Amino acid sequence: MEMAVLRALSGRYLGRARRLRTALEQDTPDERDVRDTPASRGTNVIMGGGEEADVPHRSVPAEGAGLSTTPVDASTPGRTPAVWGNVPPRNPNFTGRADLLTLLHRQIQGGTTAVLPHALHGMGGVGKSHLAVEYVYQHQGEYDLIWWIPAERATQIGASLVELAHRMNLTAGPDVGSARLAVQEALRLGRPYPRWLLIFDNAESPEVLLPYLPTGGSGSIMITSRNPQWATMARTLEVNVFTRAESVELLRRRGPELTDEQADRLADALGDLPLALEQAAAWRAETGMPAEEYLRLFEEKRVELLEQAPPMDYQLPVAAAWNVSLDRLVVANPAAFRLLQVCSFLAPEPIPRTLFSGAQNADIHPELNGALRDPMRLGRAIRDINRYALARVIHRTNSIQMHRLIQAVLLDRMNAGERDAMRASAHRLLATGDRNDPDTPANWPSYADLYPHVLVSGAVESAQGWVHQLIYNEARYLYWWGDMEASLELSRHAYDTWRQRLGETDATTLRIGQWLGFMLYRLGRHSEARELNSRILRAHESASDEDTEELLSARGAVAADLRVAGDFAQALEIDEDVYRRHVVLLGEDDPSTLNAAHNLAVSLRLTGDMRRAFAVDRSTYAHRVLLFGEDHAQTLESHLNLIIDRRELGEYLPARAEMQNVVDRLPLVWGSAQTQTLLARRRLASAVRKAGDHVTARDLSQEVRDGFAARYGAGHPDTLLAAFGLAVDLRATGDLDSAARLSEEITESYHRLFGDEHPYTVAARANAAIVHRLRGDAALARSVNEAGLTVLARRLGPDHPLVLAASINLGNDLYVLGEHRAAYELDRATVDRAREVFGPEHPTTLIALGNLAMDLIALERVAEGRALLDEIGPTFHRTLGDAHPATRAGLDPAVRGDCDLDPMPL
Repeated sequence: MEMAVLRALSGRYLGRARRLRTALEQDTPDERDVRDTPASRGTNVIMGGGEEADVPHRSVPAEGAGLSTTPVDASTPGRTPAVWGNVPPRNPNFTGRADLLTLLHRQIQGGTTAVLPHALHGMGGVGKSHLAVEYVYQHQGEYDLIWWIPAERATQIGASLVELAHRMNLTAGPDVGSARLAVQEALRLGRPYPRWLLIFDNAESPEVLLPYLPTGGSGSIMITSRNPQWATMARTLEVNVFTRAESVELLRRRGPELTDEQADRLADALGDLPLALEQAAAWRAETGMPAEEYLRLFEEKRVELLEQAPPMDYQLPVAAAWNVSLDRLVVANPAAFRLLQVCSFLAPEPIPRTLFSGAQNADIHPELNGALRDPMRLGRAIRDINRYALARVIHRTNSIQMHRLIQAVLLDRMNAGERDAMRASAHRLLATGDRNDPDTPANWPSYADLYPHVLVSGAVESAQGWVHQLIYNEARYLYWWGDMEASLELSRHAYDTWRQRLGETDATTLRIGQWLGFMLYRLGRHSEARELNSRILRAHESASDEDTEELLSARGAVAADLRVAGDFAQALEIDEDVYRRHVVLLGEDDPSTLNAAHNLAVSLRLTGDMRRAFAVDRSTYAHRVLLFGEDHAQTLESHLNLIIDRRELGEYLPARAEMQNVVDRLPLVWGSAQTQTLLARRRLASAVRKAGDHVTARDLSQEVRDGFAARYGAGHPDTLLAAFGLAVDLRATGDLDSAARLSEEITESYHRLFGDEHPYTVAARANAAIVHRLRGDAALARSVNEAGLTVLARRLGPDHPLVLAASINLGNDLYVLGEHRAAYELDRATVDRAREVFGPEHPTTLIALGNLAMDLIALERVAEGRALLDEIGPTFHRTLGDAHPATRAGLDPAVRGDCDLDPMPL
């Protein structure tokens, strides 16, 4: 278990794609010196219009793009701040824009603690982001911290703030929510950096950005944005195209042979747009074409373009300028031109060169295959593309990147047939980059590289089988990496598209549909998941009477829906059957059989059969180690489940040590897969709690609960499970009021999510009942426990661990209420059942025995009671150690032991 996406529709996905890539990269910042800085100021917000992809701010900007042209005084930089991150390199040729830079500095210096935005805006390509870069370098000596944040999407901002929190040495979880709060608070307080500057580059939407902005402190904020909506909430400063003098200066600096008159004519033809001027200057510098010939060619292309609508709302001169370069490339290197055409369907993000070299054995396009199969020809093609400034070669990441304007020009030059052919070629190229193993963390950077191109190219609409496989693998990768919403979006779009084009019963449609069901399930959208999974199962059953791998997997999905509904016994029955059929069909060590075994163990834990769950998980883990290795995502999942089994079998201290060891090495294996890491840390919190360290467990639970809440909301199943443990830890550390409030919130959330009699809902009430008794209302606790025990026994059976825990707690209620005979009768029956279910030395059995001893003493059978305490004392010490709270409580004739109702994950 577990698009036609057109370019106009794909923009909303790219922020997420960039976060995936950014979070997987491990950039090493330059070493920076620390220095004194001027007096602090109030927080300011300066807004400017971010550029398109012409200057990616993680690499060197195109020389001169969007810049003025007088040399910069190299003596101005000053010392670099203590924290300096992601700021693009300074262009040594930047000058001019002096008035704007002065005004910008005056606004920042004159700000107050009340944030009043000043919007620096203008059309795309006029150099607004370059202006921000130049400002940073001119005034870097005035700050302790400068951090550049790509801000086109919230996910990009979040990833950058996680990195900033790490660089500031802040205590925060690995999730975006806690990192954002930690950074905002540290900047507000000015600790440890009172003078700071944040630059949010290319912010699209005020609504998206505002939650991430610090609301006070002694620093400054600069925002670049093309969105005109900022003008409604900020004072504006317009950045216009170059003055003619600046245009002439740029053109003559790059081409000294130009006369003033020739440069003036060229600047006029290009509309003084810095981006177009830079492209023309770069092209002429590479080719040496005389100005008159360039002007003639440009005029010819401009006339042609005037006969059709300009692409993507960009000015005509930009497209015309690039058409000149493209015409020359067609003649000079046809394969390079075809390569550009293929890339025009991809995202304006870095394209790994390994994608081209890895396609040497594939049939991509007749006029491109030769270059892809010959490393020398491929190298020449990329060199020529770079020579004509049609794409940038990024040596640091061994990739190339095309500007979206060039892509638009290329698309405009193709007829409908060429577009279809080259789009199909782009899809085939992407499919060659699929390593077909999205569950291995080592492959995640590769899938992150492909993801934005899969979206923008409309790969979901491809009719090619290997492209369908790539889509499925990308959806799986997104889940393992931790972005379940992205996986849901991709799989839903693929399911809807393939269902319409291929049919509802097509195998490809059904497979992605089942993955979609799993994502709905994981995101807590259970009714949608149940409906979809049932429909898919019916489709499989109508197609064949014979067992198939796909049919069995669909039945397993329905079993998961039954677990969500609280019907654990029926889910176990299906999982047993599905596993047996897998073994017959595929063998016991097939990956699909191991998935079925994994699901079987989940149901065994939920029904309370921990011994068998341990045996199944142990076998599954051993097989997965042999098949995939220890660091495979599914292997690690089995390992974590195996530790849970050991813990539930009473090995509290060894389970904590082993879980800590696994969680400590997860960042080395999973990197920034935040959700998976949070899941593991939640399990660690449970292990620490069972080992008796409630203070550490409380901190872990709070971190995990906040992380899930920031990512998915307070009512998400993962958030609630983390909150469940946190409520127990709050109670155990004496914060009864907070424990009571949180327990009430959890109960209400489970009631809405699962219903009143779901075991999770009842368990939440039972845990809250312990708090009621400790706060002095034993009668309320008794009423809650009696009602809950009735429901749990009916739904789970009398020997289920949750039933036994609830029985122990009810006995405590009776004891506190003075009903010692009733407490004794209940505790004696509970001890007998606990010995059968858990064994004589399990901590739960020992707690029940300690309570029984207190019953005997209260009934004036003091000798029997003390003899029982003496009998269980050595076992407590051996099993839990001297310092465990249960040991101290179990041996104290005045303290009764409670049992937390800790439901197993669904």
